[in-house]
Amino acid sequence: MAYLPPHKRHSKGSGGPSPVPASLPRQFKRGLNFRSPKTNANQSGKIVYANTAISRWFAVGLGDDGDHLPSGVFLKPVSVEAVERRSGEKPLALAKSCMANDAETGRDHSKKPWVHIAETVMPDLVSSFEVVRSEIQGQSMEEIKPTLVARFGKIHFHGSPSFPFPVETCGDMVTETSLKQLKRSFYTNVPASFVKNVTLRIIPEIDLSFEDEKDIYHVKLSDKSRPDSTISCKCSVSKAEQRLELYKVELNQVRHMVVDVSCLDKDLDMRLMLYTKRILTAISEKEKNSIRDLIASAVIDSSVKGGLRWPLGKESSGDRYSVVGVWHTISKTYKNSSMRLKVRHADRFDFRISHGEVTEETVLKLKGITSELHGQSLQTDLISDVLKDAVKMMWEHFLSC
Repeated sequence: MAYLPPHKRHSKGSGGPSPVPASLPRQFKRGLNFRSPKTNANQSGKIVYANTAISRWFAVGLGDDGDHLPSGVFLKPVSVEAVERRSGEKPLALAKSCMANDAETGRDHSKKPWVHIAETVMPDLVSSFEVVRSEIQGQSMEEIKPTLVARFGKIHFHGSPSFPFPVETCGDMVTETSLKQLKRSFYTNVPASFVKNVTLRIIPEIDLSFEDEKDIYHVKLSDKSRPDSTISCKCSVSKAEQRLELYKVELNQVRHMVVDVSCLDKDLDMRLMLYTKRILTAISEKEKNSIRDLIASAVIDSSVKGGLRWPLGKESSGDRYSVVGVWHTISKTYKNSSMRLKVRHADRFDFRISHGEVTEETVLKLKGITSELHGQSLQTDLISDVLKDAVKMMWEHFLSC
């Protein structure tokens, strides 16, 4: 039987907590869930957390009636092939019974949901950005770019031997405390109908104008000299020669704040994330040539997942660089003075687990808030108001399918 390299094999379809900053007001501490960084644990470079990263989950619509989920709110297994192939188990998602009303879920009408979300996020955002600003000082090798984004999708919880998967009929056994003990992930694949609605209706309503469309290949490389990082090579296709051309080299994103919000009254959940992206500015010619040679040996092939393959033995360069993943993304970007919206079709393949997935994603970059955070002095009242306005817009436009 002929040998098939991994990318040609088609599939059938976080340690000790960080301390809570003393400056956080008491009312903001509900729902805190700090976890240790994964910079040394995740060798694939997919998800990397800073040493001081803050991670939090909370739900809007649970009310303040105690730790137990209110009647009508439960965890249910959901079928997601990509997740099941990696973990062997179905993830869980919070759901709300169609028979449940506001009284049953303990919803507090005294505070709008976007106000509650913004007030909960605000202290973590400010403290995380202050840490980022201190890290930027004295950086010469790498140019660090802080970015605040909102993503839309579904929060998944993953069971463990000490916390077996609950089902709809045992929702009374589930508490907020037990949910925080579960691993969680944020699944960003959204229905095609949602993307269509965003493009045709929401973009005109929030006054965004078309910026550009990009067709990019991202080649993810492991680097033995940087075992805690992954190099991301952005490449375009030379139309004349039909080969990849490298135009930017970055290190993987580092997350400083991740806030996941379960929106029980909506179809989708929300993630607010502050991360930094490092562009390598001091790289030797030898390193550049090794990376360019590796990129140049790629074969563009739409029949394989990720859109790229390498001849046998060509997926590494010497004993330093090797390909660990590829993405082919086609994205359209829309913007105004305070935000940039990216609607993206992504075809990914991970060489390490020999699995790929095609997703539709929507990412909102909150550049207005980031600009305010960059100010000489943090005007927290102004930032808080801008954040509330942004979350209100997202609540009203981006959480319904």
